[in-house]
Amino acid sequence: MRDHRIPDDGIYEGVRVLRRLPEGVEERPYGLFELEPLARTIGARVHGLDLSRPLTEALRTELNRALLEWKVLFFRGQHLTSRAQRDFAGNWGELETNPLLATGDDKETVRFDKAEGTTPTFENVWHTDVTFRERPAMGAVLQLREVPPAGGDTMWADMAAAYDNLPQDIKDRIDGARAVHDFIPGFSRFYPASRLAPFQDEFPPVEHPVVRRHPETGRKMLFVNTSFTTRVVGLDRDESDRLLRLLFQQAHVPEFQVRHRWEAGDIAFWDNRATQHYAVNDYAPHRRVAERVAIAGDRPF
Repeated sequence: MRDHRIPDDGIYEGVRVLRRLPEGVEERPYGLFELEPLARTIGARVHGLDLSRPLTEALRTELNRALLEWKVLFFRGQHLTSRAQRDFAGNWGELETNPLLATGDDKETVRFDKAEGTTPTFENVWHTDVTFRERPAMGAVLQLREVPPAGGDTMWADMAAAYDNLPQDIKDRIDGARAVHDFIPGFSRFYPASRLAPFQDEFPPVEHPVVRRHPETGRKMLFVNTSFTTRVVGLDRDESDRLLRLLFQQAHVPEFQVRHRWEAGDIAFWDNRATQHYAVNDYAPHRRVAERVAIAGDRPF
């Protein structure tokens, strides 16, 4: 046989470990709504709820269990007002502002108003929101106000599945490792230095574990992303770059993903601790308008 070695540090064909629930957690039905799974480990559509109505504690508890189990939940045709969207997100904690992004009707609502020729802002890249903060967002609630006739989908990747499928030698290397996160690399793709410089003191580089544990489920999850993770602490630049390239690739595995085709008024609610997402910019020359409310999170461990 001729030499058939393939390059190291890639993504290879073969069976994937696709474990949706933490070990020891049993499947249970939902009693207050109907849930439609969209992929093996991530993504489910929730039927039978009007999110403009206040949540009972029982409903909030069951929705939180669904979020932990499926990582991103979709609700068709809600058409929430900005206040109702904020009120729904507020059931999960304090809301977070982002001075680097355009706002909607209030400072807690980010508006992504995209038409041909506008600034792309975190489209066409896999990322986890605001990992450059000491306490990255716990989650986010996104609503599409205006949808292009084709394109403009959003994808999410399950970073617990991404960790589960790493080779054991890579797991051994990164368990306990820490990485630096910085807002400048991600935002400098579309903002000039003059726009970013005033925020350098407000958002200094921070360190987070390369593998974080989910504070509610205890699962290990890969916690690095292309937009904000700059280096692995303690490694020289070449070794750090090579390791990060391998880890960044894991979000690209289709078996770890779910893809949502938007309709106006749809809501997506995702666990930012456990996922990455990718907004697909393939809809020019049409317009796409989305509004997002982010929920403040905790310090990764």
